[in-house]
Amino acid sequence: MIDLKNVSFRYSDSNYGVTNINLTIKAGECVVITGKSGCGKTTMTRLVNGLAPKYYKGTKTGNIQIAGKNIEMIPVYDIGRAVGSIFQDPQRQFFSSELEGEIAFGCENYGFLKSDIQERTKEAIHKMRLESIGNISLDLLSSGEKQRTAIASVYALHPQIFVFDESTANLDKGGIAQMKNILVELKQAGHTLLIAEHRINWIGELADRYLYMEDGQIQGQYSSLELSTMNERERIAKGLRCFSNTPFAKIPAPSRTDNIAIRAENISLKKSKKQILKNVNIFVNEKRITAITGSNGAGKTSLALILSGLEKLKEGSIYLYGEKARYRKLRTNIYYCSNDTGTQFFTESVSKELLLGSKHSAENLEAAKKLLKNMHLYDYKDSHPTSLSGGQKQRLAVCCALLSGEKILILDEPTSGLDAENMCLITEALKTAVKQGKTILVITHDEEFIAACCEYRINMDKILKN
Repeated sequence: MIDLKNVSFRYSDSNYGVTNINLTIKAGECVVITGKSGCGKTTMTRLVNGLAPKYYKGTKTGNIQIAGKNIEMIPVYDIGRAVGSIFQDPQRQFFSSELEGEIAFGCENYGFLKSDIQERTKEAIHKMRLESIGNISLDLLSSGEKQRTAIASVYALHPQIFVFDESTANLDKGGIAQMKNILVELKQAGHTLLIAEHRINWIGELADRYLYMEDGQIQGQYSSLELSTMNERERIAKGLRCFSNTPFAKIPAPSRTDNIAIRAENISLKKSKKQILKNVNIFVNEKRITAITGSNGAGKTSLALILSGLEKLKEGSIYLYGEKARYRKLRTNIYYCSNDTGTQFFTESVSKELLLGSKHSAENLEAAKKLLKNMHLYDYKDSHPTSLSGGQKQRLAVCCALLSGEKILILDEPTSGLDAENMCLITEALKTAVKQGKTILVITHDEEFIAACCEYRINMDKILKN
């Protein structure tokens, strides 16, 4: 089904790529590609779905065949019908504003009959368990619902191959369970699955084999049993997350005995008649790392945007260090780091991005240099932010927050898509920042990360239930 022989690829704008790849994936097989950030996982998916080098420009050598055909002889138009792709951020592949239109979009592009489009759309909605949602705006969907919508839009085309690139990075436990059920059904139906993932504990024996990549090459092949029995030192050295299911970390709610940096009272938010938040009351302790957790759609990001002044507060009150604060004061005292790193870089180099808005004093320059070295980004200080790998962009976004000057930082999914080693780098950087006086609020589903550095937990599911 998928055959790569002596394949090498280098991007035009960076040194990233893959070298001498030889890989055969049989029809109906599920293969997982894993390894450290920047090892070549995403590039492998782009080679299989034809985006490299036809969209992501670069130099390719070797031969790639999809279903027995040389991929270079297949028009991009036809590759899209044979290979369906689901990315980490589903919003990047949406073209419509509402659910049914998005699922039907691909079929419309291929000129299917109206009756066929309706039938395929209905089938895909049922298959991905989206009937209860209705035909609503995509902006109102939770992360899990958006991910299932993206899969449905691909499923409607009935591709032979599904390619997933870090597609569970922003999903909660329930969303991941639904994702696995969907993949099991796809595999049972005979589809070929290629999955690029850091977090592999949820996949288990669904995968026929795991390929470990390092420096753009396939360095090893493992079964689920071999990975599950790997010692912790070797696992972290390979950038692999914990293979066993990390239990829910037992971390208390914020303490009223500590100094309070943020207090929110009776926060409510409604969008397009959908109640997002209702009478939410929380407080955040000063100089602590507090996790905001909860199911996809529980309002975590909406609350973060309100607290940071990026969403106007219409109902309720917010207090900073005991004083009532309007959105202008919130925006100047709280730094919000989005979970979409692709939309928050503005300069042409990593070093300039890090110092954007800061004084170029000797102290700040030294702090930036030290942070880049600690985060393993110093070698890329002159690189354009968009040329970095996904994990490097994530670390750069956190670096920008840490050097922003604001005392309070809100980080939205700071470890999504990060390997074990880089998760540890983020963890240590946040602990250091707290010792230096920062107050940090993190929105996350990453239980491994929570257990490593968070002192308190605000559970939005419990708050909404109460």
